[in-house]
Amino acid sequence: MRSYSIITLGSVIFALSFNWFFEANQIGMGGLTGLAQVINVLLPWASVGILSAVLNVPLFLLGWKLIGRHLLISSLFSMLVSSLAIDGIALLYKFPPMDTMLACLVGGALLGVGVGLVFSQGATTGGTDIVARLLKLKFPWLPMGKLILIPDFVVLALIAVVFGSVNAALYGLVALFVSTVVIDKILYGLDESKVAYIISNSWRKTADAILARDRGVTILNASGAYTGDEKHVLLVAFKQREIVEVKRIVHEADPGAFLIVCDAHDVLGEGFGEYKKEEI
Repeated sequence: MRSYSIITLGSVIFALSFNWFFEANQIGMGGLTGLAQVINVLLPWASVGILSAVLNVPLFLLGWKLIGRHLLISSLFSMLVSSLAIDGIALLYKFPPMDTMLACLVGGALLGVGVGLVFSQGATTGGTDIVARLLKLKFPWLPMGKLILIPDFVVLALIAVVFGSVNAALYGLVALFVSTVVIDKILYGLDESKVAYIISNSWRKTADAILARDRGVTILNASGAYTGDEKHVLLVAFKQREIVEVKRIVHEADPGAFLIVCDAHDVLGEGFGEYKKEEI
């Protein structure tokens, strides 16, 4: 229930961003929702929400064989909620236009929040999100936000032709870039971890002080390139919120310690994350 509640919230935010910022300001949107925009211009009687749902059918049939049952069911749910929300919001209220650049920046960020929430639960909003998920199977090292750019570029080019305005596609491209940054931040950056390398002459005292705070320490054997002296390097993984405490502990144990702190992603193991087969 928690997972589907988050998917519902993300899908409604996705629909709200489309109606409020993209549709109201004639900004091109990527994905099948953008393709539905194109068809809606040619066939005004066909609503964007219904078109988006119909266009998703072949992709869901393809994805069912390649991705799996769980992902497709949750993605189908997200697609239905977002499609109904797009048409429902359009019936209830017509948003007035605003400054176009402001609309594409805020709209792109809000879109990224909505899609990121859906992705965080292992689902997609349908459309080119499924294409990106399929590409993820082939290129697992690429972040989802970047993979979405590939099929969306094609849709934005089509929007420029049908809308008769390059600006609509260019503003859409700006919004798309903002949304991919937000998506990757939600998926990979909210629980960012750090790794510290500590070189200290008082390495035992420093290690004990860190262990006393229930944080694991790995001791690496090393030697100085210039002096040839044997050294012990402490390797410590910790959460972003613990960085101030780690620095304080190291300084109190050895004010002359050499400390290097690096960003770390996808830290798995005790006290951190767990491996998930369907993880994106």
